[in-house]
Amino acid sequence: MNKPFVVPVQLDSVCQPPSTFDVLADRTFRALARIGVILILALVFALVFEIGSKAIPGIQKYGLDFITGSVWDVNQHKFGILPAIWGTLYSALMALLIGGFFGVSMAIFLTQDFLPHRLAAIFRTIVELLAAIPSVVYGLWGIFVVIPTIRPMTDWLHATLGWIPFFGSSLSGPGLLPAALVLAIMILPTIAAVAQDALRAVPLRTKQAAYGMGATHWEAILRVMVPSAATGIFGALVLGLGRALGETMALAMLVGNSNQISLSLFSPANTLAALLALNFPEAGPNEIEVLMYAALVLMLITLAVNIVGSMIMAYAQKGSK
Repeated sequence: MNKPFVVPVQLDSVCQPPSTFDVLADRTFRALARIGVILILALVFALVFEIGSKAIPGIQKYGLDFITGSVWDVNQHKFGILPAIWGTLYSALMALLIGGFFGVSMAIFLTQDFLPHRLAAIFRTIVELLAAIPSVVYGLWGIFVVIPTIRPMTDWLHATLGWIPFFGSSLSGPGLLPAALVLAIMILPTIAAVAQDALRAVPLRTKQAAYGMGATHWEAILRVMVPSAATGIFGALVLGLGRALGETMALAMLVGNSNQISLSLFSPANTLAALLALNFPEAGPNEIEVLMYAALVLMLITLAVNIVGSMIMAYAQKGSK
């Protein structure tokens, strides 16, 4: 009678059932991952609760007038953050337009075979190093380099095209434009890095198929690669916008810290983060509650931007499937 053929199991085979140590390690990792997620969510709720609880007296005292008001006078106990909300959104959107364009362009340039791989890696490292520069250094660079450099151009634009609201005032010093330019450079590494990852995630066969259909290099990039990586690129822009909304020190040095609402790119303005940074050191008990109210508004704006961005990305992914 023939014996059944049995393949001997080697001790170092990867087909062996998991050992007790493997099962224990897997369960430990799963538990640590769950604990990490719970701690992150708890941290977010704790931040909202802590800031919200300290902002409640200001909310009860000033209500929605605090959000719609435009006067910040500590002596008269009048507080309004509408100019700061305007400056926060205006400067962040301008920085996103500038930094988003150059960040996505840089990602295309570094991933689509325009440079040898070694040279592209060098440029990629240089761009990533921009994220390591402290924001106060960016602020000093903006004061001593950016503002003097762009002032002749802004004076010409104001003198020639001053009838356009965007050029309706002159650049006397700090203002929205220098703040937005420096902020665009600060968010550039984030947008470029995430957009590069999105473009690299597109399968190479997709690009090769475009070439096989007769597409040129730029047609393959703009009509195949970029649309395929659109969700990841949009995620990079959302991250860049969130970074721009919360920037503090550089904007406090460059935006002008003036409570006014203006479309002019050259006028001084204010942001919520700069308002908090400049007023907290000398704030009294009555002022702390309104600053906490402003911090809560800034947090809600940032959370709303990220939630809306996540919803748009989820909808785009669902539509692509």
